[in-house]
Formats: sequence, C-alpha cells, structure tokens
Amino acid sequence: MLTLPPISKVATLTTEERAQVLDTLFEPCQQLHTLSVSLLREKSFASYDELIDAVGQQLKDLCESRLESDNKWLETILSAHPRLGEKKVESEQSRKEQAQLNQGGEEQAAKLAEMNRNYERAFPGLRYV
Repeated sequence: MLTLPPISKVATLTTEERAQVLDTLFEPCQQLHTLSVSLLREKSFASYDELIDAVGQQLKDLCESRLESDNKWLETILSAHPRLGEKKVESEQSRKEQAQLNQGGEEQAAKLAEMNRNYERAFPGLRYV
C-alpha cells in the first residue's frame, strides 16, 4: 500500500490493511503490528499526524517501561529500519531513501557501512538512521 486511505476509514479496515498502513508510515515489522494494529481500530484519528503521534506514544511507553521484555520489543521495532546504504529494504519509502544514498559510489558506501558498525557497537540492537 503506497497510497494511504482516508484517515476516517482506517478504523474500518481489515487487520491486514491496518498493518499495511503501519508499513507505509513506518517500516514493516510484525512487532509493530502486534503493538499498534488494534489501536488503529479502536481509536479515531483526525489526521495521520495524530495517528503517528499515538503510535509514538506507544513506543515511548515501551521505552519508559522497566520491563526488559518491553525494551527488547522496542529494540526489535526500531531495528526494522534498514541500515543506511543497505541495498535490500522492505518498504517503498526506504527504497527511495536508500536509492538517494546509494548514488554516492563505493567510497560513500564504505563510509556508511563504517558509520553503521560504529553506531551498532555503541548502541547494540539499534540502527543508525
């Protein structure tokens, strides 16, 4: 789904269609589906910005949780974003972003790979985005 349905229709979509909305706005991620698909059915949103804020609040709640399982869940969701310069990506939006990054040639690709490694060493489980 590259085109989002009218925001007023989101709550009436099937579970799969609501997951596709999330995939379009964020990165495809089963853990994000599990966390947020029901929110899209249960709550009415006036705009996609409001929907994004609501999902952001769910992620913030995971971040602020003292449960290790919530923190791992959050890391998995955040890790759904591809590494900068990666060739194989899931979402159309990321493919477009990566295409712009991959125009820089071998030297830029090597620099991005180094930046990815350094970041992931400093922040295990997270992606440099």
